[in-house]
Amino acid sequence: MTKALLELDGLNIHFPTQHAVRDLSLTVGQGETLALVGESGCGKSATALAITRLLAPNARVGGRILLDGENLLDFSPARMRAVRGRAISMIFQEPMSSLNPVLSIGTQLGEVLLQHEQLSRQAARQRAIELLDTVRIPEPQRRIDDYPHNLSGGQRQRVMIAMAIACHPRLLIADEPTTALDVTVQASILELLDKLRRELSMGLLLITHDLGLVSQWADRVAVMFAGEKVEEAVAAKLFAHPEHAYTRRLLASSLHFDQELHYHEARLPDTSEDAEDLQAHVPTGVPAANEAVVASQAPLLKLEDVHVAYRTGEKEFFAVKDLSFEIRRGETLGLVGESGCGKSTLSKTILKLIPAHSGRILLEGQDITRLGESAFRPLRAKIQMVFQDPYGSLNPRHTVEDILGGVLRAHGVADKTERHRRIVETLGHVRLSAKSLNRYPHEFSGGQRQRIGIARALILRPALVICDEPVSALDVSIQAQVLNLLVDLKQELGLSYLFISHDLSVVRYISDRVLVMQDGRCVEQGDYRSIWNAPQHPYTRSLIEAVPGQSRVQVAAA
Repeated sequence: MTKALLELDGLNIHFPTQHAVRDLSLTVGQGETLALVGESGCGKSATALAITRLLAPNARVGGRILLDGENLLDFSPARMRAVRGRAISMIFQEPMSSLNPVLSIGTQLGEVLLQHEQLSRQAARQRAIELLDTVRIPEPQRRIDDYPHNLSGGQRQRVMIAMAIACHPRLLIADEPTTALDVTVQASILELLDKLRRELSMGLLLITHDLGLVSQWADRVAVMFAGEKVEEAVAAKLFAHPEHAYTRRLLASSLHFDQELHYHEARLPDTSEDAEDLQAHVPTGVPAANEAVVASQAPLLKLEDVHVAYRTGEKEFFAVKDLSFEIRRGETLGLVGESGCGKSTLSKTILKLIPAHSGRILLEGQDITRLGESAFRPLRAKIQMVFQDPYGSLNPRHTVEDILGGVLRAHGVADKTERHRRIVETLGHVRLSAKSLNRYPHEFSGGQRQRIGIARALILRPALVICDEPVSALDVSIQAQVLNLLVDLKQELGLSYLFISHDLSVVRYISDRVLVMQDGRCVEQGDYRSIWNAPQHPYTRSLIEAVPGQSRVQVAAA
């Protein structure tokens, strides 16, 4: 049995309006990975912040937090500052928010080393270069002077890891370290963390809602619900024989690539808090478009040899190159590829937020490529977008009626009565009642907020909806709820989707066809069966091979 490095003994965390964590006890052994799982609001992140003594001043913490047998709650602020970064380090979820945008990454890495190590500035810079090389940042001697915005999402997360391991901590806390990262980047970061854990004999507390990652990388798993630990076991045992009802719900809600599940065949189990509210609206049977009918229709959207270029100074960079594809009515095209491959640029080009350099974009047969804003404005309602972050994309100062009504006013619906009718009708489509009209975004759950985002896209009655990572920031049960809703709306309203995601399990479930992008080009496209079962391009195969192992999860969910 491994030596206990961290022990939580009856941890309680109180905020003025919430008892966030109740009587939590767990241990992390030296060289061990313990995964802490559960949905948003269950107390995972509060626990991590309590361990590092970074909770807000209004939090009251009880119990004991023992590191090598010493209670961190007894440490003075000065002594705790010496512990952070040296004995305990933390990797936060969003690297762009955690890194200072006006300081180079070398400066930020150097701050950690100068704070905790007796190094000169020159020695600290050299050590920072070595750390960047350790976390596999290419050309570290050059990139050390880059700023966070010069790096990709995966590279920024690697910089956060470099900062966290700079002083060889005994305990590393990784709070959702791979959320919203592409599958290959995700795999490389987890491999790196596991390698460092073994080489440095660190304890690793991995906080995540991704059960695929847990099944592959954790030694033990603790499951939290409503602030309490409801189950703890060795990973293999928990996935094969989950004992608590909530653990079984989590496993049932989780999509797994090995399942080969498709929306034509089954709905996803909805175990979210809103499940009962949605149940009355679930259509009978499983919606499935007739593939032969869809294939025989004229394309709703067609791209022909599209190139999109950015210019920096005298240099021209092509983000999208020679791209051709089409989307038919009632069809979902899944779009996958790593960060920087051109996915977001493509969606902005279709929406005419950035111009195409060459080629043609046809909407219902009409070439919109060179249309000016005034000529395109009547057509803009036909293409709408659902964004990744259901909270950040909604104005927190506006009610639901303001949010949806503002879209209608912008598109010429001046009559207040007509706006109200359309808003109530659209809320019904996304399974929200008229009681939601006067509420603000913060008064809704994550799944409900994403439904408001979907309602905003639907209020103009579009033909095509671009879904940009619409479920990547959501817990597994809420993810299932939103995916079911998108499938239902496609059937009810005759929608077509361009569905962009880094999660291949989600793309596999919801897509009729799939397009794979690499370095701005389409390297492969095909129907949902052939693209996964018989991928032709080496890059497609590498994406599929990088999906976290799902066999344990599949056994338990079966």
